Amino acid sequence: MSIEVQDVKKYYGHQAALNGVNFSVKKGEVVGFLGPNGAGKSTMMKIITCYLPPSSGNVSVAGIDIYKDPLKIRKQVGYLPETNALYPEMYIREYLRYVAGLYHLPKKKEKVDEVIEQVGLQPEAHKQIGQLSKGYRQRVGLAQAIIHDPEVLILDEPTSGLDPNQLDDIRKLIKKLGKDKTVLVSTHIMQEVEAMCSRVIIIKSGKLVADSPVKELTDGNNRATIFLKVSAPLPIEQIKALAGVERVELVSNYMYRIVADGSKEINPALNQIARSQGVNVEELRRESRNLESIFRNLTK
Repeated sequence: MSIEVQDVKKYYGHQAALNGVNFSVKKGEVVGFLGPNGAGKSTMMKIITCYLPPSSGNVSVAGIDIYKDPLKIRKQVGYLPETNALYPEMYIREYLRYVAGLYHLPKKKEKVDEVIEQVGLQPEAHKQIGQLSKGYRQRVGLAQAIIHDPEVLILDEPTSGLDPNQLDDIRKLIKKLGKDKTVLVSTHIMQEVEAMCSRVIIIKSGKLVADSPVKELTDGNNRATIFLKVSAPLPIEQIKALAGVERVELVSNYMYRIVADGSKEINPALNQIARSQGVNVEELRRESRNLESIFRNLTK
């Protein structure tokens, strides 16, 4: 495994930022790492990249234990942090040559030209970083993360500030890089995860709540959420008694939210209950299982 996380815990004083997290990511995977603000995503990424030590547990990257050789791990990892720390007074090429020098790369000029083309920085390559828009600064951050051709990429909000055209370009680049690298991407933009990632890991309050292929998570029919709006109250106990119904909530006047086994069709039975009570059905819909709705259900 390129990334192996085993029972990682991280405490800040008495507060647990991570509480027993386990997952692994293989070479050739682009994995979305999701969670609400404060869930522990950035802490986990800083541990993987050896910026922070865990309080307990272990992590290995590219087969290297973080405790044994953190410097070697840093050489194998490209990291774009959420706060993209750049030198605004430096020119783009100057900055990227500086980064290439830190990694002792041969043919620095050729490597800089290559990475500028990769991330689409050519139109702005003559400028100082401080003159760039936020979107182009993100591209510079991505360029420094991949300039040394790392085996593992850790990208924290890589598409922040990009316009739709830039989003498409960077999305294609990340997918291309993911063919022969290990890529862990954190973002709050669910459409980006669905477009780029083959798998998603979701954490909440420092604990893992989901680890599944995106398609399996969104196409799975194990649970369904149904909204039923009627013209007058219905007996909730009759709805709860239907086969496959797990939970019934009254969310507003005469609007019911029903969580049920997705493999069972209960709409006809709901219509029958309404008719038996002499009540009109004004709305009956099944909530689509997109990643955004799944994320809300798992983390709220």
